[in-house]
Amino acid sequence: MSPVVERIPSDERLPPSADVVIVGGGIVGSTAAYYLAKRGLSVALVEKGHVGCEQSSRNWGWCRLQNRDRREMPLAVKSMQLWEELATEIGQDVGFRRCGLRYATDDAAALAQWERWRTIAKEFDVDTRMLTAAEACESISETRRQWIGGLHSVNDGKAEPAIAAPRIAEGARQLGATIHQQCAARALDVANGRVTGVHTEKGLIGANTVLCAAGAWASRFLRPHGISFPQASVRQTAVRTRPTADVGGALYCPDFAMTRRLDGSYTLAISGRATLEITPQGLRYAREFMPQFRQRLKMVKLGIGRSFFSGPDSLASVLTNNDRIFEDNRVLDPPPMSWLVRQVVENVRGTFPQLANVEIDSSWGAFVDCTPDAVPVISPVHQVGGLVLAAGCSGHGFGLGPGIGFLAAELLAGEKPSVDASPFHLSRLVDGSKLVIGSL
Repeated sequence: MSPVVERIPSDERLPPSADVVIVGGGIVGSTAAYYLAKRGLSVALVEKGHVGCEQSSRNWGWCRLQNRDRREMPLAVKSMQLWEELATEIGQDVGFRRCGLRYATDDAAALAQWERWRTIAKEFDVDTRMLTAAEACESISETRRQWIGGLHSVNDGKAEPAIAAPRIAEGARQLGATIHQQCAARALDVANGRVTGVHTEKGLIGANTVLCAAGAWASRFLRPHGISFPQASVRQTAVRTRPTADVGGALYCPDFAMTRRLDGSYTLAISGRATLEITPQGLRYAREFMPQFRQRLKMVKLGIGRSFFSGPDSLASVLTNNDRIFEDNRVLDPPPMSWLVRQVVENVRGTFPQLANVEIDSSWGAFVDCTPDAVPVISPVHQVGGLVLAAGCSGHGFGLGPGIGFLAAELLAGEKPSVDASPFHLSRLVDGSKLVIGSL
């Protein structure tokens, strides 16, 4: 089943025009709408389903600097600052808490990797410290595992995926933005090499600037306009418990990760345990993704599922330019992988005596949209003037969401970016540049 997401109303009237049209109502689209509206620009946000319905509500909720790819660090620093400010600015809790993130392991290779990252931590003044075996065991309230060490990322934290994007979108509406759900964007309107609007299922919205923040659908949305965006969807699974004993706010270890939600439940998952489903779009971009696939071969399973026949990577998506495909797929909602649900619950119950009888409330699947180097694209699209792309977040989108939305807003407004945008340029994925695969 889908995760429960706070629902917000739609604006009934579609504006004839706006300064900016945003395609996609996830965390990136919602934050971009907020920061554009804050600048006094008119904004129309269009979403084929409902705000936050896909990956933005299906993630762990972590907001972190720890273990980020170095290219993402300035953006991550900006994002943490913005997370801190958002609740006060919009007057609504988005669940952001600097609870600290704890990592523990019985894998020497993982411990060594965390130790190596400390050079980046020092460069960006991240408050993080390694834990000895004794400290790891003492800081995690369990008795059934013998950790060899760990790490405490002191100022990192979490936000609430079920409420963050909807409440930020409402903050944008308070500043004048309009929000249009059940309103799929079908195509760009382009004249003389520039966007002039967006065709939606409810009509045309004129605009001289457009943000494509369409998540897993971004490549398919752009393709009919001659824009190549190498993108792959990796299928993942998460579990939500019923409210239960408090064993800590957020914990990562090799065989599970857990995040305590505001209602006392936990979101559970296993990092890196995912399925790369063979799809027509995946075959189309196989050459671009092959280096990453080789590097992470042991972390994913290969398979064929419904995504071969429906969704953004499907046969119909690749072979036709049917602009109704978006409204035919209101919410990308793959089923959870039952084997993974069983495994993560077993791992948690076996680790924490307090959770031996924890009850499962729900589980869900998700498609994480990835780039060949696992680093987002936040970039003008030079083939079409006035178009900016912000997608391919590779599993990092929720925590980085405010920073990505802020940077996209700067690019759309023609301002000097507050962080270096060059690592996120689309051209690196299509001009033959040698790619360095980032951290997951």
